[in-house]
Amino acid sequence: MELNAFRTLMRAEGARLYRDLPWRRTREPYIIWLSEVMLQQTQVPRVEGYLPRWLDRFPSVEALAAAPVADVLELWQGMGYNRRALALREAAGQIVSRFDGVFPHDTAELVSLPGIGPATAQGIRAFAFDLPGVYLETNVRTVFLHHFFPDVPGVPDRELIPLIEQTCPAAPEDALGSDSMPDELHAAPQDALDTPRNWYYALLDYGAYLKKTIPNPSRRSAGHVRQSRFEGSRRQKRAEVVRLLLAARDEGLPGLAFDDVRARLDAFEATAGRNPVAADEVEAILAALAREGFCAESDGVWAIA
Repeated sequence: MELNAFRTLMRAEGARLYRDLPWRRTREPYIIWLSEVMLQQTQVPRVEGYLPRWLDRFPSVEALAAAPVADVLELWQGMGYNRRALALREAAGQIVSRFDGVFPHDTAELVSLPGIGPATAQGIRAFAFDLPGVYLETNVRTVFLHHFFPDVPGVPDRELIPLIEQTCPAAPEDALGSDSMPDELHAAPQDALDTPRNWYYALLDYGAYLKKTIPNPSRRSAGHVRQSRFEGSRRQKRAEVVRLLLAARDEGLPGLAFDDVRARLDAFEATAGRNPVAADEVEAILAALAREGFCAESDGVWAIA
């Protein structure tokens, strides 16, 4: 498909399918960063309900940086992947200590922060600062596979990246002084509304629409991986141990002894019709959680760090 025709089509479809989501009503980098992380493998309606609660508790990057680990993990429950909550808190601390609380917009500085990879960094740059880049996330991938690689299996991302780069519009003139920087990597904007922020919103909304109307083209990506089963997995047991330690804190307990952790985890497994958990597996889970900063052991008692 010819690139200019593709751009015109995407802009029209983006206007038709636009979703008025809470994080699209702001350019505040903190809120946009949170939404990017929360939307990873989480449905949009859940994030719509969850983000306001997070902002009530941690309204700024400074508030998040100063929050106890236990408070952050407690509020994160139900979102999955507890590592993301710890990474958010750690990254907030670095934004405060390294950047005086001012969110960076440079790609290298963003990806140097815990939990921020290339896609999240480019999402922050596009949606908070209107800066161009290669924002390669699942809906964007879907759009490019559908239009440029129909019926082609195993398409690697390296084939998509040049197309994404060339079709993303250059930054508007008032974006961080970009009027003084010639941009030959990205498309010339068609009009004043043709900005990186609006462009990627259009791709996201059109990609979400495609997934509802045709077999998911992302399955033809060389990097497509089916998510592993959660029920009964080590990942589920880890999440349950974190929940048990948080529950003990809410009960006013200093923590749980190893045997208590194992007994409560076995009770959880029993309700699902599964066998008790071996002692060495519980030991491995606790050790891994301790290494990653979730919990710590003192005098035989395990508690959230």
